[in-house]
Amino acid sequence: MIAKFDVAVIGGGIVGLAHAWMAARRGLSVVLFDRSPRAEGATVRNFGMIWPIGQPSGELYATALRSRELWLELDEQSVVKAAQCGSLHLAHHDDEHAVLEEFSSGGTHDCRLLSVAETLTAAPIANPTGLKGSMWSPTELRVDPRVAAASIAAWLESSQGVTRHFGSPIAEVDNGNITAADGRQWQAERIIICSGSDLKTLFPEVLASSGLRLCKLQMLRTVAQTGSVHQDAHIASGLTLRHYTSFGHCPSLQKVKDRVAAQNPLLDRYGIHVMATRSDSGELILGDSHEYNDDISPFDKAEIDELILLELQKIIQLQNWTIKERWHGVYAKHSSLPIFEAEPQPNLHVCVGPGGAGMTMSFGLADRSWNRWTGK
Repeated sequence: MIAKFDVAVIGGGIVGLAHAWMAARRGLSVVLFDRSPRAEGATVRNFGMIWPIGQPSGELYATALRSRELWLELDEQSVVKAAQCGSLHLAHHDDEHAVLEEFSSGGTHDCRLLSVAETLTAAPIANPTGLKGSMWSPTELRVDPRVAAASIAAWLESSQGVTRHFGSPIAEVDNGNITAADGRQWQAERIIICSGSDLKTLFPEVLASSGLRLCKLQMLRTVAQTGSVHQDAHIASGLTLRHYTSFGHCPSLQKVKDRVAAQNPLLDRYGIHVMATRSDSGELILGDSHEYNDDISPFDKAEIDELILLELQKIIQLQNWTIKERWHGVYAKHSSLPIFEAEPQPNLHVCVGPGGAGMTMSFGLADRSWNRWTGK
């Protein structure tokens, strides 16, 4: 007998987990599939930053804050640990500080400027040389991406009634029928495809014309830092202002972009903007870079790692810069949409490509979609 469900979600990364959870919250029977025994893609290969400050004002910032609420709900239920660490954008150049002044004076985001002295108190690892100040935002959270997805998946199964079939590649989906590579079959009234960076297995013709592109990032992790210095808040540099669309309206941003391009064009070539956050064990997670489509190689570039470290050493001071781990991730990203959505068949939804904001936006985006689909 073929098992039947209200909802089937294909993809056990953060986007798929979000849609499965939002369906279960609405009292629907849910089955969740992933081709691997556990999440192995971009969901586990990131900073673990929940980063509302990077979203532009209006609906997207509100969606990020809704995601934040849901992460904190998981924390309250002891599903994951979501630390309310906040973030600091450090300014080591006058043009960077001007952008922070313009942004913080707009009143669209919960943030404020800090003096140099306040910055050094809030960020003990900040490099005081050339420091102009910083911008503090209290909305950012920190989770451990290496355990969060597995914890959420296990909780959905044990406490939310979600049936889970991991290690089950899905080969075909058609009009409510789901077929695995080994021939097993299921049926669902509504199917959601959350296939991450795999744009070729399910509905490749839809994804080929979607405007999605693949992005590769390189990241590093230091050994545990010892001593009395304890850095809680996420750290971002002035280079980060070039990356997040929330700063796009600031008049001084072009000066930052022009200076960076003139000083080191490789930073633009490899899409480098540097950030740092700590793990619970005291290690620092560092990154990152952005290479797209045909520039993506399975082989990481030492040059990119060196550039990331060089730029980080300008803004922070660590007791030990020894690198414990290096890795890369690949995710799908749309140039203008927070996530690509399509409905190639009735009640079949393709939801792919939150870009580098998957951890920040997925819960809120899924909640928004389910509100649209069901009216509740």
